[in-house]
Amino acid sequence: MTPANSPIEPTAEVAPNQRILVVEDVKDARDTLQTLLKVALRVEVDAATDGSHALTMMGERPYSLIVTDLKMPKIDGMKLIQEIQEKKLPSTVIVTTGHGSVADAVEAMKLGAYDFLIKPPDPQRLILLAKRALRERKLQDEVISLREQVHGRHTFLNVLSKSRKMFDVFELISQISDTSSTVLITGETGTGKEQVARAIHESSIEQRPGQFVPINCAAFNENLLESELFGHEKGSFTGADRKRIGRFEQAHGGTLFLDEIGDVPLPMQVKLLRVLQERRFERVGGSDPVEIDVRVIAATHQNMESLIREGKFREDLFFRLNVVRIDLPPLRERPEDIPVLVTHFCHKYARPGQKAPVVSEEAMTILTQAPWPGNIRQLENAIERACITTRDGLVEAKNLPRDIAGRLTGKNPLSIDLKRTLPEQLAEFTAAIEKRYLRKALRRTRGHVGKCAKLAGLSRRSVSDKITHYGIDKDEFKQA
Repeated sequence: MTPANSPIEPTAEVAPNQRILVVEDVKDARDTLQTLLKVALRVEVDAATDGSHALTMMGERPYSLIVTDLKMPKIDGMKLIQEIQEKKLPSTVIVTTGHGSVADAVEAMKLGAYDFLIKPPDPQRLILLAKRALRERKLQDEVISLREQVHGRHTFLNVLSKSRKMFDVFELISQISDTSSTVLITGETGTGKEQVARAIHESSIEQRPGQFVPINCAAFNENLLESELFGHEKGSFTGADRKRIGRFEQAHGGTLFLDEIGDVPLPMQVKLLRVLQERRFERVGGSDPVEIDVRVIAATHQNMESLIREGKFREDLFFRLNVVRIDLPPLRERPEDIPVLVTHFCHKYARPGQKAPVVSEEAMTILTQAPWPGNIRQLENAIERACITTRDGLVEAKNLPRDIAGRLTGKNPLSIDLKRTLPEQLAEFTAAIEKRYLRKALRRTRGHVGKCAKLAGLSRRSVSDKITHYGIDKDEFKQA
């Protein structure tokens, strides 16, 4: 097996940051494997003389793939695999073994080895196996990386985001954590208003250890809403067979979340204003005042200024609620959050006892380019459906809801409109192709403008200008 005479052609299909470690005690075999893998796969390949030497090297730097013999002095291949599994090292293991040790190789696979080859390994077979192992390892590493992002630096009080716009929201939440100021959260349906309200409550838990009590104001008529908020005394109306504590009292010392505040009837708005001003109220059918210490957070998807102009919402109540205002951006304005949220939902809706599904590149492209009028809630529903319909652990375009996948995959970017001039349409087609090409190239190069320019055959400055022109955020591809 001489590399110089091998028909193997060099390939660049594996990730350039992946490394291979050859573990072999026979020098000739070790050198041959090392050279073959380095030339054929164009990756860095190191060598170790035995399992003990390999473990030392693995402690100093990560290796995506380990190609190891089984029979070696000090620590043999079997013990090496056990150590890799026990230490949970992110490495895939391929075993090489003699004809008489096939049973041992099978045992090694039971311990966690990826596959085995009989010595001397066939070069073509070894390269194909190594390429497949590296591709799968790359996918596993990306899932681990995203999981760390989801539970690490992209998580703020259980709100997931890597968007700069959301970081501004996080900063504001931190600034009001030690206050009792009333907060108004605005944003489209499904943008996570209740989740942000809970984050505000969690940030203030030391100062306000009471409960977080939510209520959807749109779900009740005026009379029921009054009873829900303030409670009632026994016998105050037909069916009131006992005293009932309302949401304001339940939230004493904590937070009351008034969702869809824009739907509160005008007469009820007067009573809410009084409670916010005086911090006390009477239960329905009662006359004794109830003192409360509650932080109120209100939320709406409606334009409050428009409601005020139309006479549907009291301006004085609005000013009471709008002490601190948080405007949540829609998901279409923060596409960099989509891969993080998708990974989270894939873990949330994974089948019991199975690994979380992985999203294919095509499906992720569709997800990141979709408009998401229903925002995070719609995305979550789409991923839940995808996790249910996939059978092999890979979410593809066919697993996505038809209204999402069909909108993008079914669109013909070269449809001709004879009502418009040819130069107009050529300019539009060129811009669409340029933008798609740049996004794909940036995804391939993880947001590296220089490498993207090399792929595109353009100057770095030209690519930078186009990225700015099309409003592409190259940072969103750094973790792609």
